[in-house]
Amino acid sequence: MSVRAAESDDYLAVLRYAPGALMAMRGSAGIDVATFRRDVAGLAALLPDKPHLVNLCQDRYRFMVGFAAALERGQVTLMPSANTPGMLQDLASDYPGLYAVTDGAPPDLPHLPFPPVLPSAEEASLLIRGDQPAVVLFTSGSTGRPKPVPKRWSTLVSSARAAGDRLGAAEFEGGCVVGTVPHQHSYGLESIILLAWQFGLTVSTLSPLFPADVSAALQAAPAPRLLVTTPVHLRALVADTVAMPAAGLILSATAPLPSELAEAAEARFQAPLIEIYGCTEAGQIATRRSTRTSEWHCFKGVALYQEGGSWWAKGAAVEGIAPVQDVIEPTAPETFRLGSRSADLVNVAGKRSSISYLNHQLLAVPGVVDGTFVMDEVSGQAVPRLRALAVAPGVSAEQIMQALRCRIDPAFLPRPLILVASLPRNRLGKLVRDDMLKLAEQAAE
Repeated sequence: MSVRAAESDDYLAVLRYAPGALMAMRGSAGIDVATFRRDVAGLAALLPDKPHLVNLCQDRYRFMVGFAAALERGQVTLMPSANTPGMLQDLASDYPGLYAVTDGAPPDLPHLPFPPVLPSAEEASLLIRGDQPAVVLFTSGSTGRPKPVPKRWSTLVSSARAAGDRLGAAEFEGGCVVGTVPHQHSYGLESIILLAWQFGLTVSTLSPLFPADVSAALQAAPAPRLLVTTPVHLRALVADTVAMPAAGLILSATAPLPSELAEAAEARFQAPLIEIYGCTEAGQIATRRSTRTSEWHCFKGVALYQEGGSWWAKGAAVEGIAPVQDVIEPTAPETFRLGSRSADLVNVAGKRSSISYLNHQLLAVPGVVDGTFVMDEVSGQAVPRLRALAVAPGVSAEQIMQALRCRIDPAFLPRPLILVASLPRNRLGKLVRDDMLKLAEQAAE
């Protein structure tokens, strides 16, 4: 009897693959479902009897084994926005008994090194109660202490299946997912691992970052190939001259994607590009094909509504009722456009703009390969100061400023514009405001 048939109202499958199917690719070598189930059972037997763990495995296959083993043991995986020593110590204080599973340098908390050889074991069933707590995600903490967001297994499964149904993932069964984003983030977990597990896709264990590495990973992956990435990575992939294999589908999330970049990416990979909209609190809740529409289409069963001046999401793919950080502009019962987040809005001398709009204008300046505006609330000043950081080899700050004067209102010109060698982006391409301000201060010295 297949695992699919063994599901019930109370238990949901971790894996939905045909017997003998490959569920991971390590280089050119495939790992089948039976091997994965045995590895999960072997590791699950080694896990200490504690309620919470943080999975620090950098190898994607080991991370998947560790995540599934925690589910099998009924343990909750904590997924902080960063695995820095300070962040891990904060987690250890908040979650007594916390331990780590790691395949790298030992962290400063109790830990289990991922064994080079797992003990022999029977295949794990990997049927998990839907109401079992599965993960605790954490917001980025860019505006304060990271907020925990717990999710049950049924929520994760519902989200993955709703996304896969919208993307037509069933048509890619047997194909391979290649991701440039970290698996220890909600986007990587949902769009690389859980999407693959629920729709019978093979997961590449590689985590390519540079264009040549992405090209090699796609070459090694069996078709049809799904590329899970971000706008920052796409910008680099489109600009590079290395040959890219055709993909079956491109997924992008974590930041707004300009339509021009979406068009260039679709031409580069000869595949449709779908943006996923969501946030840590609500998870993934909508998609759009950026080259064809500016409207987002909610997943089946997801509803957005306004209450108390804020927007909220609910549905099977959402844990309870979750806040949505953006301003929603409904266009139909299931579609919407996005306004700017309140934290993104800029008001100078009675004039309004947004950081995202200003960033778009900065990145459109010829020679600027990366850049961002940052609003600095200066103590004692009634008007916030706008700064900008730009990566623009061979272009002067004055040349960029001249171009910006033609693009934006003088009230929003950066004071100052600072040229830097690179921006402190994480693997998701995101920037933390405090890091940007620190870089700006260092560059100005």
